[in-house]
Amino acid sequence: MTIAEREQRERQRRRSRRRGWDEMLDHDGEPRQGAGALVEHLRGLGLSELQARQDAADLDILGMGITFTVYSDGRGIDRAWPFDVIPRVIDATEWRHIEAGLKQRLTALNRFIDDIYNDQQVVADGVFPAHLLEGSLNYRPECRGARPAYGIWAHICGSDLVRDADGTVYVLEDNLRVPSGVSYLLENRLVSKRAFADLFAHQSIQPVDDYPDELFGLLASLAPDVAEPTVAVLTPGLHNSAYFEHSFLAQRMGLPLVEGRDLFVAPDDHLYARTIAGPQRVDVLYRRVDDRYLDPEVFEPTSLLGVPGLLRSWQAGHVAIANAPGAGVADDKVVYAWVPDLIRYYLDEEPLLPNVPTYRCCYADERDHVLANLRDLVVKPADESGGYGLVIGNQASDEDLALVGAAIEASPRRWVAQPILSLSTVPTLCDGKIEDRHVDLRPFILTGRRSYVTRGGLTRVALQEGSLVVNSSQGGGSKDTWVVEDCTPPAAAGA
Repeated sequence: MTIAEREQRERQRRRSRRRGWDEMLDHDGEPRQGAGALVEHLRGLGLSELQARQDAADLDILGMGITFTVYSDGRGIDRAWPFDVIPRVIDATEWRHIEAGLKQRLTALNRFIDDIYNDQQVVADGVFPAHLLEGSLNYRPECRGARPAYGIWAHICGSDLVRDADGTVYVLEDNLRVPSGVSYLLENRLVSKRAFADLFAHQSIQPVDDYPDELFGLLASLAPDVAEPTVAVLTPGLHNSAYFEHSFLAQRMGLPLVEGRDLFVAPDDHLYARTIAGPQRVDVLYRRVDDRYLDPEVFEPTSLLGVPGLLRSWQAGHVAIANAPGAGVADDKVVYAWVPDLIRYYLDEEPLLPNVPTYRCCYADERDHVLANLRDLVVKPADESGGYGLVIGNQASDEDLALVGAAIEASPRRWVAQPILSLSTVPTLCDGKIEDRHVDLRPFILTGRRSYVTRGGLTRVALQEGSLVVNSSQGGGSKDTWVVEDCTPPAAAGA
């Protein structure tokens, strides 16, 4: 897309932004498809009863020990998971289209990763520029020539979706390294079921609790040729912000939760766990440790989080690793800008879900446009995640814009920019009042011999009025997401 085309789309977006997009009610105040029963129920409850259910949900979260750590607050302590009791509703017909688009996207991304670490045909055919690999912090030359099972490198993906003011659902980014949040999706559903048991009894709200079984089935299918594979979850440890999720998933799948110090690679290049019964071979590792710290023999030599020799064992085919080392090359935000082209190249299909228009600062004309319009753009580091380094132009100070402008000029490959979207809103209970808050959505996609997508996903909500920052690591909250097949009101359903 040319800069002129991007600017035209941005002008259209600004016109539609004036009205915004509410996920629950349309512009006439009528419930959107699938939300009718919930709207009627909320109107019947009244504010005081809704607050009582919120208080009960908060107690549930405390009692269940659902926690998260926000590094940016400087305290590094666990806090109760922030949850808003009013759910977000998505009509099942729309969801089926989104689900197909996510599967299409991850299929193309896996073809790309496998190609990049082997033949690099996409480069030879002039579709993807080779120089972008040279500047990618997540490209691992050490992985060249590897062939994971089924040609799949990114087995677990969390793609972030946003809906703009005109109702279009965009893919904002793909998280292919160690995406977090699925445990909160599952726990949100448990709390939501207690808060709205009456609605769950009468509506066809699609379930989400099969995810651990689907994940375990995927991991077991990746094992080398062994009858009963041993699968383990590798965590950086108790002080990681997502430790709750690591322990939750291990427990729900019935798998051991291990740290790097619990494992070793023997001279036969197999991976073993230290147990009180002696070494036990590990066939599949669901790692929640970043590439850089995964194997000190190959990557960061001072790492205490990984296992020396792990990459050697993986390359020998003795252990499967999910996601495979090197998969993060495709969640580079510069690579993201090429995903529509990659779908056309590898699948010969048109993308079902659009990208947000993205300016790549490594190209002079796009960089000049970004530097001239910083106030109207969201500027992002290409290699970060979790909202770190994000600069939202219309909310930034002059000093912050000057700093990010200088950073772009110093290292243009490291930066991209996108228009400031008017994210859709969902009614949210804030200090005893119902107010609109911006949301995004992170569904999780599993890919091996077959693909699976969570029904809905983790809705993240910006708790501050007007804020567009929804990331949990930046203090955002969450909601349960209901994919609803049947919008029949409870009274009629029970008749």
